[in-house]
Amino acid sequence: MPIMVYDTLPAVDFLQNKNISVMTYSQNSTEMIKISPLKILILNLMPNKIEAENQFLRLLANSPLQINIQLLRIDNHKSKNTPAEHINKFYDNFDDIKDDYFSGLLVTGAPLGLLNFSEVLFWPEINRILRWAKKHVTSILFICWAVQAALNIFYKIPKKTRKFKLSGIYQHHTMNQNALLTRGFDPTFLAPHSRYADFPTDIIRQHTDLEILVESNEVGAYLFTSPDKQLVFVTGHPEYDLLTLANEYHRDCKKGLNPTIPVNYFPKNNPSLIPNISWNSHSYLLFSNWINYFIARKEISLKITS
Repeated sequence: MPIMVYDTLPAVDFLQNKNISVMTYSQNSTEMIKISPLKILILNLMPNKIEAENQFLRLLANSPLQINIQLLRIDNHKSKNTPAEHINKFYDNFDDIKDDYFSGLLVTGAPLGLLNFSEVLFWPEINRILRWAKKHVTSILFICWAVQAALNIFYKIPKKTRKFKLSGIYQHHTMNQNALLTRGFDPTFLAPHSRYADFPTDIIRQHTDLEILVESNEVGAYLFTSPDKQLVFVTGHPEYDLLTLANEYHRDCKKGLNPTIPVNYFPKNNPSLIPNISWNSHSYLLFSNWINYFIARKEISLKITS
């Protein structure tokens, strides 16, 4: 079954060209799947919002369930890398959705790793949205920087920053293969990271009730959840496309930042060569499990018991 999106959202062509099922809101009602769709809200904090939309919708569209997507903006925040026309056309303000309830909320990463929370201009709004979501959303998925923000807001864990940026494809170990979210995961798998944020496993285990499902010797905790399945934390970027890390690396080179070559990414560690993608299957499975077990199954269970 398809995801439901706005008719002229650029991701429609992107997804259809990849033979991914997608339906627009204006399509004839006879085409609609006669089941209650899941409503997923995306708070997109990435600089290039269109690219991020394409990446996340590609993964969400892999579900057999119909999913209605809404995009959320930070009120009055002007994007430097996405046309204002796009934001105004496709994104809701918080006041537009604050009285609604959603099956899922996806909060993306953001290039804010070197800023203190108090230096983030929209930190008060992040705080307001995440606290609102606890009462209005079945399950919330945090990606990269959003993980750090949520750990601070909900668990009062201070910001941890690495001395050097973590960038590359790293090996991870599945700690609990019997958990619903890791169902079908291999014992070890690869996933992308691009962050300054640090997520030591001992801090999470000692100061929260969160269960770490996947960790890495190199990058720390990768995937962990709250006991009630409402909060899901992913410290990497499973949504990244083949060339996302390459584009970030070459961008930083042009800025004179002298970035480190992403680990385990370019063939022969040569940035002039095209990398191979090695994390697709994990990414699709992670999002599929989140939708199926942490959202759909939980909502069905709530309806049965209510």
